[in-house]
Amino acid sequence: MNKNKDIILTGDRTTGQLHLGHYVGSLRSRVQLQDEYKTYILLADVQALTTHYDQPGLIADSVHQVTLDYLAVGIDPHKATLFIQSMIPEIAEMTVIFSMFITVNSLRHNPTIKSEARDRGYKDLYYGFLGYPVSQAADIAFCKATLVPAGEDQIPHIETARKLVRRFNELYAPVLPEPRILTGERLGGLDGVGKMSKSMGNAISLNAHPDDVYAKLSKAKTDPARIHRSDPGHPDICPVFAYHQLFRKDGAAEIHASCSDGTIGCKDCKKMAGTAINELLSPFRERRNYYEQRGHEVKEILVEGTRQARQAARETMLEVREAMGIRYFN
Repeated sequence: MNKNKDIILTGDRTTGQLHLGHYVGSLRSRVQLQDEYKTYILLADVQALTTHYDQPGLIADSVHQVTLDYLAVGIDPHKATLFIQSMIPEIAEMTVIFSMFITVNSLRHNPTIKSEARDRGYKDLYYGFLGYPVSQAADIAFCKATLVPAGEDQIPHIETARKLVRRFNELYAPVLPEPRILTGERLGGLDGVGKMSKSMGNAISLNAHPDDVYAKLSKAKTDPARIHRSDPGHPDICPVFAYHQLFRKDGAAEIHASCSDGTIGCKDCKKMAGTAINELLSPFRERRNYYEQRGHEVKEILVEGTRQARQAARETMLEVREAMGIRYFN
């Protein structure tokens, strides 16, 4: 059992299976950190509704699929608490309380909200979508988390959470700790445009078949200035070389030199990257297959994790209500 005083809260929206970008950005650090910190990992099904409210079936299925992804990469349910967001009503209560301390204007100017709204073509923002950072702050506060592993695009959300916690503590009592973010690396998409993303269709899922990995990489964008195999390349701007740096660190320097002087073609480069990625994913596939055959065990993991999270949430909300003077009955 870890004895670190910090508490981690992290998780993912359940809008589909996870991919290599999730692994590089946060999953691999979660696997390491679960040995050092008390760790809560939420399956954010409520926040999935902010963009997929018309697809409840997808969200429900994704709760199971994302849980399998967590277990596959090495999240240990004996070390980390996996729980379902919608099953913790205290999070919804905390969201309402926090919503009293933030203006609509500040949410509209949140750069991550603005960016995602633009990418999705949203002109009129639903209240739930606009209030995503408030909901996320409640996720963090319910278990008194102090550390949040997340991507750089989440920095504005964590800053909002910090402001909301400070405001609560100033108004009532110093009940809630201010969280800080632990950022991971960013993995570019196969199309060379932005980060790897499900919605952009430029990702490799964590349970991708080996042939699918090679097929996706074969279509990946490379150095646009390199027309012929013998042309000198520019690996530093090539998305595939970034995969070598992350998944073939020992051979990355050699690839950089060979690409730069035109002695290796993009096809061979992609194949080598695919082999490295498949070596990474192989044990994930094995563990996922193990749990796919044991659906009841997966359900019990979620039931027990949600029970533990609910207990922590009840304790926090008693303190919150006490501080606010709205704990009317014992």
